[in-house]
Amino acid sequence: MRSPVAERRTAPSGAHAPVRRSARRSPGTRRATPWWLVGASLALVVSVVVAVTIGPADLSWGDVWRSIATHLGLGGPLGLEPLPLLQDGMVWQLRLPRVLTAAAVGAGLAICGAVMQSLTRNPLADPYLLGLSSGASLGAVLVLVLGVSVLLPVAAFGGAVLALVAALALAGSLGAITPTRTVLAGLAVSQLAAAATSFIIFWSATGDSYREILSWLMGSVAGATWTSVAIAGGAVLVLGTLLASTGSVLDAFTFGDTAAAGLGIAVNRTRWLLLVGVALLTGALVSVSGAIGFVGLILPHAVRLLTGARHRVLLPLAALLGGSFLVWADTLARTIFAPRELPVGILTAAIGAPVFAIILWRGRRAL
Repeated sequence: MRSPVAERRTAPSGAHAPVRRSARRSPGTRRATPWWLVGASLALVVSVVVAVTIGPADLSWGDVWRSIATHLGLGGPLGLEPLPLLQDGMVWQLRLPRVLTAAAVGAGLAICGAVMQSLTRNPLADPYLLGLSSGASLGAVLVLVLGVSVLLPVAAFGGAVLALVAALALAGSLGAITPTRTVLAGLAVSQLAAAATSFIIFWSATGDSYREILSWLMGSVAGATWTSVAIAGGAVLVLGTLLASTGSVLDAFTFGDTAAAGLGIAVNRTRWLLLVGVALLTGALVSVSGAIGFVGLILPHAVRLLTGARHRVLLPLAALLGGSFLVWADTLARTIFAPRELPVGILTAAIGAPVFAIILWRGRRAL
């Protein structure tokens, strides 16, 4: 019969402590996750409503809700009087489409950035890594120079898809599509498309077309309409939701291709499908806003600091916070130098660069 002293030596009291601490932490983490999502959802709704009220015209929260309710056919049942035509036009035709487009673009770019960083295992990856931005810019510049700006969304989307096809074809011609080959192929396609864009601008752009091209290349949602909302919002609802549902697959990719294959994932086919999904979503977003940098790069990193690297939580939370971030960035861009407007892409770069430097510094031990 073993003595109590021997039993204590065989099973030290500290041996079970980590298990008890882990058990206490896990439920708390699970309970915190829905609250993060609820809080981020409320923040996005409040951001949209408040951003619509900000500007030279005097509008209130009530004015925004009255306009929305009237156009949705709820004004009568709720007993709300319609806004005067001028104020209603300011809300419904000018500010609300712009704010909703910014929210959709921010959400979509954040999702695409998180997916790209997982697929390539590259913390510097963003939605434009495969030359998508340069391809979209080439298509947009072509139609703007030709004077058919009505085709700009179609041309930008087509340019982004062609850039994706070229990058993946180049990577595939080198053998199996690995993250390194994919990044290098995207870089080559990006530089080629950028050179073609610069040549077209140098050779053909003049006057108004030059200013329009420059504004688009810098990234802006200033000309957003309800068509822009439909394109960006529809792409995020369909493609963004599909990408956000692949959290467990992306968790596996984080540990490498071998680990993913060991979990029963068809690595090459799945990577192809996810890259195509990212490209289609990015192309739709770029087609209405131009290339807005740093949103897809810094938002996934910022969310990881809050919730960890689990993609089931990371993707929806990044989308919600990305939408709020771009709404406020665009609001600041159109008011800080009023009556002149700053392209929002300039502001996101000015904010994103130092924020990303801080994130890199905080995670320096992991680099």
